[in-house]
Amino acid sequence: MKCAAICLAAGQGKRMGSSVQKQFLLLNEKPVLYYSLKALQDSFIEEIILVVSENEIEYCKKEIVEKYSFSKVTQIVAGGKERYHSVFQGLTALQEAKPEYVFIHDGARPFIDQEILERGLKGVETYEACVIGMPVKDTIKIADEDGNCLETPARDRVWMIQTPQIFVYTEITEAYTQLIEAEKVNKSIPKVTDDAMVAEYFLQKKIHFVKGSYENIKLTTPEDLEIAKAFLKKQKK
Repeated sequence: MKCAAICLAAGQGKRMGSSVQKQFLLLNEKPVLYYSLKALQDSFIEEIILVVSENEIEYCKKEIVEKYSFSKVTQIVAGGKERYHSVFQGLTALQEAKPEYVFIHDGARPFIDQEILERGLKGVETYEACVIGMPVKDTIKIADEDGNCLETPARDRVWMIQTPQIFVYTEITEAYTQLIEAEKVNKSIPKVTDDAMVAEYFLQKKIHFVKGSYENIKLTTPEDLEIAKAFLKKQKK
């Protein structure tokens, strides 16, 4: 069994309101991206593909991968216009390695840990496709086009989805290949917001939920950065 990971760090992070991309912002004197790569480096995962903006490849190589000795990062590849293009680039980079399972993770989620990764591995071994997430704490309402409440789903059936999302490598690669091919010929495709959607839409794959952590947040806005600092402070106690 071979497990690989794709760590996505090509996003612009416009909502963070910073001239520095959010994955490179400092969190306790280390870039946000460091924490995701450290968790993957210290795990059972054998190979990591880091996907960044083309103009950040050399910086990431010298200032992150080499500086912090992330030996499992075997390739740093350029991302694409949308997140799903970046994922496809990462999957393509793994063609020769041909792992059995692939973990797709957002580099702006610095709080994955070994327990989450282990649960994800057990999940994919059993169900072939799974996503890390947590049950919501708040009541969720679905709005109609006019901003009125359309329905209120049962709270115990609603999950907020995180990463990593874990799949059989050959299956998710096939799903993404179909997505990219459909886009090339201007076929109607869904608005892709996570990897599970691609597997659901193109392979009709059932996705299993695996519990992550309420601390496994994605850093999106300045407030998230302050919350992350609090989480790190708590971990050091």
